[in-house]
Amino acid sequence: RNMSEDTVNSLVFFRSHWTVWMVLGVAHHRIRSWRNLYMAYSILLNILVTLCYPFHLGMSLFRNRTLTEDILNLTTFATCTACSVKCLLYGYNIQKVLQMERLLNLLDERVDSVEQRAIYGQVKVQLRNVLYIFIGIYLPCALFAELSFIFKEERGLMYPAWFPFDWLNSTRNYYIANVYQIVGISYQLLQNYVSDCFPAVALCLVSAHAKMLYKRFEDVGRDPTKDPEKELEACITDHKHLLELFQTAEAFMSLPMIVQFSTTAITSCMGIAILFFFSSEPMARAYLFFYSVASILQIFPCCFFGTASEYWFGRLHYAAFSCNWIMQNRSFKRKQMLFVERSFKNSIAMAGGMLPISVSTFFSTLKFAYSLFMIILQMT
Repeated sequence: RNMSEDTVNSLVFFRSHWTVWMVLGVAHHRIRSWRNLYMAYSILLNILVTLCYPFHLGMSLFRNRTLTEDILNLTTFATCTACSVKCLLYGYNIQKVLQMERLLNLLDERVDSVEQRAIYGQVKVQLRNVLYIFIGIYLPCALFAELSFIFKEERGLMYPAWFPFDWLNSTRNYYIANVYQIVGISYQLLQNYVSDCFPAVALCLVSAHAKMLYKRFEDVGRDPTKDPEKELEACITDHKHLLELFQTAEAFMSLPMIVQFSTTAITSCMGIAILFFFSSEPMARAYLFFYSVASILQIFPCCFFGTASEYWFGRLHYAAFSCNWIMQNRSFKRKQMLFVERSFKNSIAMAGGMLPISVSTFFSTLKFAYSLFMIILQMT
């Protein structure tokens, strides 16, 4: 099938996220029928998992039988609390996704050349690879967490935690506790997937549309059948929509990303510390290894596409001078200069208004995790 025949529809990349948000009970804006039933499901699920899951881990903090269990409990508690906080923040701002979809539809309609469709084809490949990264980091974590639990020598829980009943001496209560932990962590993995993957997808689409706009600017004044000034005005409108899309995406992910960066540094460091100093079981060590790698890798796609969008926004003023502007009238050149002035404004996605969502922040997070690890090393 020819690339030029591809229908450009950026919203297809949000489908898996909407499905997950539907399961997690935060997609009430998309529900038309059985709305009250869905709201009841949403409230019940978020109380039982989003709030109670970190709570049942937190109630056991520093009350476990061994130091290893205490540190594992602290690491799991930090991850699950961050996961719940991110999910609630995204759920609260979910209307911003509808705004982003409206703007993406406007930008999709403007994709007309074969080169621009080729960029859309690249986006498909990039986002498929992002999906493979997340499947590749979550599956081994889930698998080895389960295996380390199955191969435990004595009766125990998947994660050290508190329950309001005696699970140690009752087989029924033991099964109830473990089913709750397995179902709960499955929901937390879904929350984590959508919280980590959606910002990467949004920034990838922003950078792709900035790249397509660059191509459209280059074509201005090349076709003698079209009015160059009208083409320029259309490109300036596209830039306005693109900036609005970027600002909406940034507002949507800003707070959850600062939570993500903070947790990543702490949990990856703690995971490696337990792996080297406290854990002796092979399955538990394999789980901790994959867990630490997953903690670090899950922020990389978002940082990578954050840098890509910054790069393409920064090049748009060059595109304005790549078109056939020399032959145009004064009115055209005035509009062109106004656009160039506007495009000089730096467009860097910020987490919590403090940290740039970029590859440099990814490496800063790794450095912070390493510094924290060295402190633990000196303490042991």
